[in-house]
Amino acid sequence: MLTVPTPNDLLDLVGTELGPTDWVEVAQDRIALFADATGDHQWIHVDVERANAESPFGGPIAHGYLTLSLANLFLPQLLTVETFSAGLNIGLEKVRFPSPVPAGSRIRGRGEVVSAVEAGGGVQVVVRVTIETEGSAKPACVADTVSRFLP
Repeated sequence: MLTVPTPNDLLDLVGTELGPTDWVEVAQDRIALFADATGDHQWIHVDVERANAESPFGGPIAHGYLTLSLANLFLPQLLTVETFSAGLNIGLEKVRFPSPVPAGSRIRGRGEVVSAVEAGGGVQVVVRVTIETEGSAKPACVADTVSRFLP
């Protein structure tokens, strides 16, 4: 993890590689809870027996948005600002899901500081979070996250 004292220190980090984080298992029960939270109960995610028999992936897979939501778990493991009054999630610029995350697999995050600029009385930083699945050549998710830190 990279730690900086203040939001202004982010301005010097463009191009900096971050991570990797620790591995996190994406168990079937996490997938089921996400389905319940979002109302997305598509069989490819929650019907283990059918997914094992019919899925082109050989079994159930995590929702793409579940994988994306775990970027929020990984971001503070990649980059921390020690002193700030507020941290704001501004949104995302670009998100892709190059490969699925099979239920029971492990994922982790890597990052890169893509940009950092003064904005809105603080510093706005874009961190490209790449979520990797253990044993897979392709990432599961690549997302350009946008955060603003106020001093």
